[in-house]
Amino acid sequence: MGLLKQIVVLCVLAALGGGGYWYYDTHLATAERDTPQRGQRGARAVKVEAVTAGTRKIPILAEAVGTTRALRSVDIVPLADGRIVAIDITPGQEVEEGAILARLDDAIERATLTEAEARLNERELAMERARTLRQSNTISQANVEQLRSDVAIARAEVDRAKQRLDNRVIRAPFDGILGLSSTDLGARVETSTVLTHLDDLSQMEIEFRLSETVYGQIRQDQPVTATSAAFPGRAFTGRVSAIDSRIDQTSRAFRVRARLPNPDRALPVGMFMRLEIELEVRDATVVPEEALQVEGGGVFLYVAQEGAAERRTVTVGLRRDGFAEITDGVAAGDIVITRGIQSLRDGSPIEILTTGPDAGEDEPDRPETAATPSSARRS
Repeated sequence: MGLLKQIVVLCVLAALGGGGYWYYDTHLATAERDTPQRGQRGARAVKVEAVTAGTRKIPILAEAVGTTRALRSVDIVPLADGRIVAIDITPGQEVEEGAILARLDDAIERATLTEAEARLNERELAMERARTLRQSNTISQANVEQLRSDVAIARAEVDRAKQRLDNRVIRAPFDGILGLSSTDLGARVETSTVLTHLDDLSQMEIEFRLSETVYGQIRQDQPVTATSAAFPGRAFTGRVSAIDSRIDQTSRAFRVRARLPNPDRALPVGMFMRLEIELEVRDATVVPEEALQVEGGGVFLYVAQEGAAERRTVTVGLRRDGFAEITDGVAAGDIVITRGIQSLRDGSPIEILTTGPDAGEDEPDRPETAATPSSARRS
């Protein structure tokens, strides 16, 4: 009898459970499916901040690095061997073309010049007497011609002596700035001795390399901007001066030279600099970077649509200065949510507290570059 009661109780419980499931499935669950938005509409709105996606003109830049060198640069060496009797080389001094930098002892050269001039004078006098005697046929024409040849040789000896004397003076070949000198007064020097170096720093030349992919976009006189860690906050502007006609088969790059005006002589020779060359300017739709979210290798953001947050997957182009270019997924004029994103889901009700200015109103401080975009920041 006890076993029969247990069986009866189990049957009753099974019947009650089945009936309850049937009632829920046919009445309560159906009602919930018929009103899916009721709970969502009743949910509390998320307070957010947003801005309007705008349009900006973005200069596309090619980036490179290079080292400065003087427009003209030479090592100052004497043209003859000898002992220095005068020297006027001050490192950093700006000199003009023809300025005397040093003198060598020239006693022998002066004596040689005096001797050559005396010989020339003697032969010119002999030539004058021969011409007079020739008029009376006292001497032959052949003698006159020989004397004329002697005069020409004497003049050549004088010119040679003057050049050797002039070589005892070391002059600046062009306007420039002197470098350090390790030669002192009284030292004996040779034609291979470097007294100092002279650099024309009125303009600086920088040689750098660019990828072959931008070869068709580089042209003469294209604007170039250079910066250096030695001059924070200062940019030096110049133009492309030369483009190589060959592309290196190993690196797949080509050489370019640019010239930068250097009126205050601030840039020295050998300084490392970063360069940017403007390739083109294009209109782009931009949004603040803080609006971007990363998930599974993709990038998305939220757009305000009729009081709710709509999640959109976007394609990001160039970025800098807190703004990112959106090439697909958002159009100019869309309201993009920038703050309060952590609490949002697709379709979440929102309350926009403030709407910032159009993202395209303020121009960026620096142009965009053609470098590979960095990954989106997580809010």
